Amino acid sequence: MEKDRIEREVLIEAPIDHVWDMLTKAEHLGAWFADDGAEVDLREGGAIELRWKEYGTTRARIERIEPKTTLVFRWAPYKDPGGIEPEAGNSTRVEFTLDGDASRTLLRVVETGFAALDTDREQRLRNFEGNTEGWERELGELADYARAKLPA
Repeated sequence: MEKDRIEREVLIEAPIDHVWDMLTKAEHLGAWFADDGAEVDLREGGAIELRWKEYGTTRARIERIEPKTTLVFRWAPYKDPGGIEPEAGNSTRVEFTLDGDASRTLLRVVETGFAALDTDREQRLRNFEGNTEGWERELGELADYARAKLPA
């Protein structure tokens, strides 16, 4: 059976409103996630553009927003299979869910759709493994960034 689902959680010592901003505002996404900036049209159907110095640009399309609880997008971050706009065959689905209060937030990310990528099995496995490692690293960076950006 092919690997198709990544699930990760992180407890962030920051209010849920603050963590929501870190996920949805371009100035924050372009700092903790993409190292060369980001653009966000925060609405269902809106576009997200993430830029990395080393990897180039990735685009995403927002599928669902429930303010301060859920952000779901489809993104096309892979060179193989390539394509700029996320569509069937070149993209996976990422769902962030938040649960918390005025002091802490439990953030969960689930990424699915690796088995449906239009490439060979070995490349799909490399994409899956790369994102598995990537989410571990990125969620740690988000937790550090959110704490550092807490209002005084």
